[in-house]
Amino acid sequence: MNTLFPAAVCGSLPKPAWLSETNKLWPQWQQAGDDLVAAKNDATTLWVKEQEDAGLAIIGDGEQSRQHFVHGFLEFVEGIDFEHKVKMGIRNNRYEAMVPVVKGPIRLKGRVHQTEARLLRARTTQKIKFTMPGPMTIIDTLADEYYGDKVKLAFAFAELLNKEARALQADGVDIIQFDEPAFNVYMDDVKQWGIDALHKCIEGLTCKTAVHICYGYGIKANLDWKETLGGEWRQYEETFPAIAQSRLDMVSLECANSKVPMHLMSLLKGKQVMVGVIDVASDVVETPEQVADTIKRALEFVPKEKLIPCTNCGMAPMERGIARAKLNALAAGAKLARQLYA
Repeated sequence: MNTLFPAAVCGSLPKPAWLSETNKLWPQWQQAGDDLVAAKNDATTLWVKEQEDAGLAIIGDGEQSRQHFVHGFLEFVEGIDFEHKVKMGIRNNRYEAMVPVVKGPIRLKGRVHQTEARLLRARTTQKIKFTMPGPMTIIDTLADEYYGDKVKLAFAFAELLNKEARALQADGVDIIQFDEPAFNVYMDDVKQWGIDALHKCIEGLTCKTAVHICYGYGIKANLDWKETLGGEWRQYEETFPAIAQSRLDMVSLECANSKVPMHLMSLLKGKQVMVGVIDVASDVVETPEQVADTIKRALEFVPKEKLIPCTNCGMAPMERGIARAKLNALAAGAKLARQLYA
């Protein structure tokens, strides 16, 4: 990337009220059939324009076509029963959810994200990033009544993710990001098989690859969990050394307003780091000066040519106007940092 501090969103952005319910992590669609397809495309186009107007350098689709960041992929997978969901604790029982059930061998029904990826590529000349859930987070967000082994199931999903990732690369996607919030919950699994599963996901790719690891959306269950983590959140300390040795190019992490010791970013030597400089768990809009200051502090541990200012996590449950203001602050703060620290 040619621009110093190229700003980007992590993934999701709020859906307009004419597309779905607002301020919900699992919203219901307001349209159906062809009207829903058109509304999804319109919302994607809208957020591409909003990101470009703000001044972001890396553009995403805002996950406007997905009801949920995991289920948006699962809906295109055979072998999963969505009709008879079961209640299950996820993220080590941090919260309960009604989840679909794996009933048989999984395989893709066809392309998953072709429509939105090609639309995104057609709507901007900027670099584009596309997000998909990672295998560990997927298997933590559904019930399994077929494989009977979480590692076997994770690698089965990794094969499907790799197939779609190769197709996304052919669609013109520059960065493919796998979202793995479960990496901050099951740290031993990350080292034992989680990195290997991601390697399966990126097999054969020549575009940039990334993993996003955060402490979750700004919802009550996540906020309550954070309150139990003490004065320092050191989960990254257990996994970053293994990630630094991985074949992934980039790591997206939570930083702003968190209790993550910033020096832990030094464990990611050699990687491009998407530093979360925007807090998605607060409706308070950062100033450009605050964003630039977070970038300044991160520069003690990340070379400036490898630092990408980003949001801590997705913004799906947030008010649309607040999200727009935070995007403007993100881009303005990155611009200010270029002036100060180039």
